[in-house]
Amino acid sequence: MPLDPTPRPQPVPTPQSPRGLLTVTGADRPGVTARLFSALAETPGPRVEVIDVEQVVVHGHLVLGVVVGALPVEGGVADEPTLLAHLSRVAAGVTAAVGVRVDVESATDPGPAPADGRPHHVIVLGRPVPPDAVAGAARAIAGIGGNIDAIRRLSDYPVTSFELTVSGAEATALRTALAAVAAATGADIAVEQVGLARRSKRLIVLDVDSTLVRGEVIDELAARAGRAAEVARITAAAMNGELDFAESLRARVAVLAGLPAEVLDEVREALVLTPGARTLIRTLQRLGFRCGIVSGGFTQIVDPLAETLGLDFAAANTLEVVDGKLTGGLVGEIVDRPGKARALERFAAEYGIPMEQTVAVGDGANDLDMLNAAGLGIAFNAKPFVREQAHTALNQPYLDAVLQVLGFTRDEVLDAVP
Repeated sequence: MPLDPTPRPQPVPTPQSPRGLLTVTGADRPGVTARLFSALAETPGPRVEVIDVEQVVVHGHLVLGVVVGALPVEGGVADEPTLLAHLSRVAAGVTAAVGVRVDVESATDPGPAPADGRPHHVIVLGRPVPPDAVAGAARAIAGIGGNIDAIRRLSDYPVTSFELTVSGAEATALRTALAAVAAATGADIAVEQVGLARRSKRLIVLDVDSTLVRGEVIDELAARAGRAAEVARITAAAMNGELDFAESLRARVAVLAGLPAEVLDEVREALVLTPGARTLIRTLQRLGFRCGIVSGGFTQIVDPLAETLGLDFAAANTLEVVDGKLTGGLVGEIVDRPGKARALERFAAEYGIPMEQTVAVGDGANDLDMLNAAGLGIAFNAKPFVREQAHTALNQPYLDAVLQVLGFTRDEVLDAVP
């Protein structure tokens, strides 16, 4: 119980109160931040309050910025010269004590107000990230009236990635401007709105062929039927959106008639996971995600794969098998472009997860409905037709780069994987 429970009015700076910025730079070491704030509290002079703080350490080099404002006292508020003189004494004391540089300048005029628009995260990824990608992104952001408020590194392996927090830019204009930078520099640049929704994702659905695994299963089966070139042409046209997927699927499956069912086992055993696939799944599982696959391929391949990876759900088409041989037909509901979106919605409903908290990853035109239905749709090494319509795109060879788009740092990934 406090000795004096009576609330006491606290002094509040007025909009006209002078402000100062202290910028600390130098080798990082324990106690620098504590020494600065202790000096602000203990050095005789005008009373101040902390308005803003930003600190970053880059390869052992500290940059710390602190904005303070003068508080009213009996007789009025300290003028700006008095405040800055006080802060200069604080700076001199900190420099003498810990050997860092402390610059002092006025922060009374905050400058022009930022343009309207909710803040966004801009993630720049590459292996490597070329300087012109960062420079181009910065110019593009400034060109549409945005401002970079903060930059942090998310990862240095398997890709290098940086997250820019951007204010004052409208989402569509930001994505359009940065898409041109990505195309010109070869870096991947993703845009997401700042907010709780970004880190509240709870379910992810992955396409299988050319996303979770390398290559297309139907092409491997066709090769065993001696019809590889024919089927590859149909597959490419379907993935580019030039053919109706259901129609193209039936045409490709028809050429498999007569193949022994054992070839399904052979193809499944020869599957090669996309680099980073296991890391992505294991990390998200340990973070509490529901993880699954939705494929225009075949249950005879997909279901055992889901079981091996410990996934929560799987949906795919089923090849008809009679007397140990493929008939060239399918049984049950076709998982096509709209069918993939329905499967995502079904799985989300089963686990009680709102659609805005879901993520979908795919590469083909038949993934588009699923990508757009999800809270975040990621086109992974996708055809241009798909990249242009998805929420964001990744053109890295590593599937676990999805983690950086979701805002997870490399350290968080390492902490999550046993």
